[in-house]
Amino acid sequence: MKTFLTGTMFLVIAAFIGECFEFVINMMLARELGEEGMGHYMSILPVMFFIVVLASFELPISISKYVAEKKPSLHGPMLAYALKLASTISIIFLLVTWVVLPRLPFFQSYHPSILWLFLILIPLISFSSIARGYFMGTNQMGKIAFANGFRKFVQLGLLVVLFQLLNFHDELALLAALSAFIGSEVIIVIYLLSAYFLQTKQLMVIAEKEESKAHIRNQLFHISVPTTILRIFHSLTHAVQPFLIKAALINAGLSASEATAQFGLLTGVAMTIGFFPAFIAHSLLIAMIPSVSKAYVNHDEVLLKKLLQQSMFITFLYGIPAVIIMFSLGETITSLFFHLSSASYYLKMLWPYFFFHFLIIPLQAYLIGLSLVKDALFHTIWSHAIAFSVIFLLGSMQDWQMNGVIIGLNVGGVLQFLLHYLTICKKIKVSAFTLTKRIAS
Repeated sequence: MKTFLTGTMFLVIAAFIGECFEFVINMMLARELGEEGMGHYMSILPVMFFIVVLASFELPISISKYVAEKKPSLHGPMLAYALKLASTISIIFLLVTWVVLPRLPFFQSYHPSILWLFLILIPLISFSSIARGYFMGTNQMGKIAFANGFRKFVQLGLLVVLFQLLNFHDELALLAALSAFIGSEVIIVIYLLSAYFLQTKQLMVIAEKEESKAHIRNQLFHISVPTTILRIFHSLTHAVQPFLIKAALINAGLSASEATAQFGLLTGVAMTIGFFPAFIAHSLLIAMIPSVSKAYVNHDEVLLKKLLQQSMFITFLYGIPAVIIMFSLGETITSLFFHLSSASYYLKMLWPYFFFHFLIIPLQAYLIGLSLVKDALFHTIWSHAIAFSVIFLLGSMQDWQMNGVIIGLNVGGVLQFLLHYLTICKKIKVSAFTLTKRIAS
């Protein structure tokens, strides 16, 4: 438990520092790229993040779970297999990206050198995923925290150097901004892989031949495949959601420009502010997977219960004050940072959506630790299906409009939390109301 809390603290501090650097980075990019250039930058980033999901194959999660559950003598063969797997994934996605990306209509308007940045990113992500997974599984969260925080610092430094020393026209300015992003990733991958090889060079010496490659592959794929599908599903729903919301608002009588403006206030302002504290939830996610996995494989029911209690307590500790601040200072915050106080209503009304997502993120990690990743996937699919249905039905009504959209988002968040939470309580046999009372088997 002490290891879990210490690791979470390191990750939270690093994530907060990273968020502060991210804020400065976005201000600098907005100044250097201009509105149109920033729009292009923010349009390319989701494509990069989608490729990151595919290239990583969620190996950090599956490897961390394996390492946490198995004795050190079994780590060497698994890591050797993971290295071959990462090589295969890199080659496949390098070829796919090389062939497909230049032929996409939206990509043809960008500088051709951007393709090379994508090709550089793929092996970086694939191989660094092994190091991240190993450090997560051995609870060396300090290295993960340093890598996460220092990457933003390096990106900011590269941006300052590039834009202060050189003058770029619009197309090359975008290329420079993306190069700084990739450059920071290169520095962090060098650090992670150096630390990884220094620590693991002795693992093959003590390796045991107790597990076959097929067994290792099945264990890694058992987590990586559904988790990757879950991430892809999230990406697809985020891509569909803007069009769904705007279509509902247009059906309710708004013009296309009015619907776009309302959506911009919702996502660009309210959600940007509301999800700011989520870096704590993501830190909990990273720390919980190995801790829950180890406790579960050791049948440590007391520790499993404590981990659930601690994650809920930490979430309430920052989530409740965050919601109170949204209500009491909503107008001030939206006016101060975005000069759009009209978005404060959305910020206030979306408090269930934000708060329950603060809970959902670590609970999803808990489900992965319990080997219930398929349950997490099905919960996500069902909650989004119902949320999208409510968004379209209520949002299309003239009397509801954006209020109907907000209700749909809140319904989806509450439903997904309940599905995650009740499944966990049933699995570890604790009361959903007290988290202490044992349920008779």
